[in-house]
This record gives sequence, structure tokens and C-alpha cells, in this order.
Amino acid sequence: MMKFEFHGGKDLEQALAQLSRAQRKAVARRMLKRAGQLFADRANALAPRGGGTPHLAGSYGVATTLNKRNRKEAKRAGRADVYMYAGTADPAGVQQEFGNIRHRAQPHARPAFDETGLPMLRLIEADMSEDIRKTTERARRKAERAARKTS
Repeated sequence: MMKFEFHGGKDLEQALAQLSRAQRKAVARRMLKRAGQLFADRANALAPRGGGTPHLAGSYGVATTLNKRNRKEAKRAGRADVYMYAGTADPAGVQQEFGNIRHRAQPHARPAFDETGLPMLRLIEADMSEDIRKTTERARRKAERAARKTS
């Protein structure tokens, strides 16, 4: 079980409310991609090499889409504004992580998450307000340019 404190959530929520829906989604995607990449990098480093899974190490990544096999399960989970997935498309990943009747478990994804869970949240906490500020500034400059064009 992980315990953490998140400071500034109300301030971030108010700042996000000032952005358009598309801008909010873009900010969320950027933050989740950066945070998920911490996990993917660590999982790639811990993944077993050689044997029957030569490509597992290096197969972990972060994306907004799932592979065909996992889409059905995700549809059952419900909808949200922004999805970001971190993991592997290699089917051997599950067998390596949990083992099977012929192969002992070689956990790598869970230890990677245990190591990076708190740093991921800290990254979001630290970088999101800066990203919102930059997005707001870009929107302000764009509005100024549009106003000058029409004048």
C-alpha cells in the first residue's frame, strides 16, 4: 500500500478550469505521458532478458491506445476524459510477471511500479502547474495575435 500527500490540488483544479477542454486534455496527456515513461523505463530495465523472451526488455512503453487484445477489457472499465496506458504489448510479459506451470514468476512490472509510483505522482505535482502556466501563456499570446489580425 502506498501513502502520499498531494498538495495544491484545489489550485491545479481551478487553473485547469480556466483552460478549454482541449487544452485540459492536452495538459493531462503530457503529464501522464511523462509520468508513465518513468514506469516504462524502469520496467524495461527490470524485465528479464534472454531465454524465451528476448524482446520483453525494451517492449514497455506509454501510449493513449491499447492493443487489440486489451480493448475489450478497457471498454468494460468505463469512460474518462483522458486515458494513458503504460505496459507491454508482448504477451510474454504476463507469463514472465506471474509465471505458469512450466515457468517460475519473474516479477518486473510490479517492482517497477513500486519504485516509480511515488516519483510519478511527485512529477505530476511539480510539473503540472508549470505546464498549465505555459499553456495559459500560449493561449493568451494566440488571442493577442488573433486580435491584432482582426484590427
